[in-house]
Formats: sequence, C-alpha cells, structure tokens
Amino acid sequence: MISSLEDEQEEEIESWEENTEQELYEHFRFVVDRGQTPLRIDKFLFDRIQHVSRNRIQEAAAAGAILVNGNAVKANYRVKPDEVITIVMAYPPHEVTITPEAIPLDVVYEDADLLVVNKPAGLVVHPGHGNYHGTLLNALAFYFKDDPAFDANDPRLGLVHRIDKDTSGLLVIAKNETAKTKLAEQFFYKTTKRLYQALVWGIPEQNEGTIEGHIGRSQKDRQVMTVYPEGEHGKSAVTHYRVLERLGYVSLVECRLETGRTHQIRAHMKYIGHPLFNDERYGGSEILRGTTFAKYKQFVLNCFAVCPRQALHAKTLGFVHPRTGESLYFDSELPEDMRLLLDRWRGYIASRD
Repeated sequence: MISSLEDEQEEEIESWEENTEQELYEHFRFVVDRGQTPLRIDKFLFDRIQHVSRNRIQEAAAAGAILVNGNAVKANYRVKPDEVITIVMAYPPHEVTITPEAIPLDVVYEDADLLVVNKPAGLVVHPGHGNYHGTLLNALAFYFKDDPAFDANDPRLGLVHRIDKDTSGLLVIAKNETAKTKLAEQFFYKTTKRLYQALVWGIPEQNEGTIEGHIGRSQKDRQVMTVYPEGEHGKSAVTHYRVLERLGYVSLVECRLETGRTHQIRAHMKYIGHPLFNDERYGGSEILRGTTFAKYKQFVLNCFAVCPRQALHAKTLGFVHPRTGESLYFDSELPEDMRLLLDRWRGYIASRD
C-alpha cells in the first residue's frame, strides 16, 4: 500500500537525529505486506517508487530520511511484514516554488562545495506554515541566481540542517549533491561539532550537567515539544550544558547537543526549571526569578524589549569538508540583541553590589 499525505494531513516527524530543530515531512508511506519475505529496503523501495534510482535511495537512507516504524534505518535493512516505511524530507509535499529575493546574507565562508552563513534572528529558514516569502532559501536563490549549477528548488542541494526562526547562528548550505550527502551523513552520525549559547532564567546548582529525557510533541499543543522522562513518548534526547556566567536571576549557559531534536535546548532547559529568557512558547517571557519591586519588573520588561525573542544563538559549527577531508571550524559572535541583553544584566548586578 502506498500513500502520500494530503496537505491538511501533513504530520511533522522528528527523526533525523542530528538535524537540530529541523522539521521533516512525510512524502511517501508503505505498509509491508504480510506475506513479504525479508528484502533489503533499498531494493524494496526501488521496486515501488518511479523515476528514482537505487543509488538515490541509498543516499536517502544514509541521510536518515528512510524510517521504519519511525526509526531511521540503513540501506541494507531487511523489511518485515506489517512494518510501516516512510520517506521524509526537509520540506512539505506540494511546496511552493522558491523564488529569488534580495535578502542580505552574512556569509562566513564559501568555496565550490558549500556555504556557511550566520543567520539573524527573525529569518525563517524554509518557506512553509504561512512563511512563503522572505526566507533563507529565498535569499539563497537570489545569491546563486547567476550560478546555473544551484537550484534552490532542488532538494539535493541547499540546507543540511536548520535552526528556529528566532534563533540566530551558523548554518551550512551544500552547493552540490555530493556535498549535501556527505554533510548529511556527518549530522546523522553525530560527528559535527556545534555549541549554542543561551541566557536562561535562574542559577543552575551545578557548573555543568547533562539533561536526558525523550522529546516529543505535546499532546495538548502540537507547536510545543515536551520532555517525557520515562520514554513513553517521543525520542531520546541528550543535552550537555555548562554555566558560563551567573547574573543574579539569570545565567549564560553553553549547550552541546548529543542529539538534535526539535526545540531540544528550549524544551530541555524548561524541563530542569531554567527556561530560556524571553522564550514565549516555553514560558520564558514571564518574570520567573527576582524581586517584586516595580523597578525590577520594569528592568526585566526593558530587557524583553532589547531582545524580543528567545535568547539562543548557534555560536560554533565544525565539520569535515565533504571534498578535501579538512576539518573546518567556525565561530560567530553573539548578535547585538544578546550582547545588549547581557550588558544590561551585568549592569544590574553591578549596581546591587
């Protein structure tokens, strides 16, 4: 049985383990017949999908895009009766055409195979969910408009991973099919190096720690991810954190992801009682620590205005170059809104001493 989801039935799937905060969408679904004998999944799919080579199917498996009962499998996995096979991609089915738009890009690095950009907060990465223009992909389509080898509408090129609209920081873009396949493998096998910095409410008791707990969509609100400590829902997630600076009622922390679930840092920090500062979706846009004095309340409201989004920045990005094998490592400064936010809290603490 084969089915592709209708627009109104699209379901976001979080299964690509090292694509931080990336939404994946189901494009194909197969239910294995009860009489099916064991068969390699790449052969199984090759026999059922038109106009797709077996090599392309193997590349999709290497990138974590082929799931069996919700779990990514390799190309040599042997299918069994009644298993549900899905193929997920980083864009919804029936997506709109990505048109070039003259949106400035902060290019950190570029060569013949890839591009590294520093995404500002407020910029959506991929069209969809009501954001069909003004996205990073629209900006890339314009940036490469004179390059016949790059087509922003070709899923074999472009984005390898994502970050949220209101999260700033580093992203790598593949300029050819080989680069995307090899970079995607690194994200899938967790060999990339990425560090985030965030301002969170409260002061963690320990200088560093590890947060473990399955992350899945809330059963009450599909836009919110929830931590399920017993693992009855969601998928396993691990976040390592380190306190960089304590500022009275907030702390600057560094986070390293061992897995890459949607909203992982935001959900995990809320789970341990330290939501990200001004993270509206996860409760951080309220005054969670501090005094009841009107002057303090006004100070926090002013801080919310200085950084009107969750205070989260993808600061560093490291990976192996897909062609040369060279280890590349990039670091970006905190954006102005987070720098101003930290300066205000530092000034507030200094005034109390």
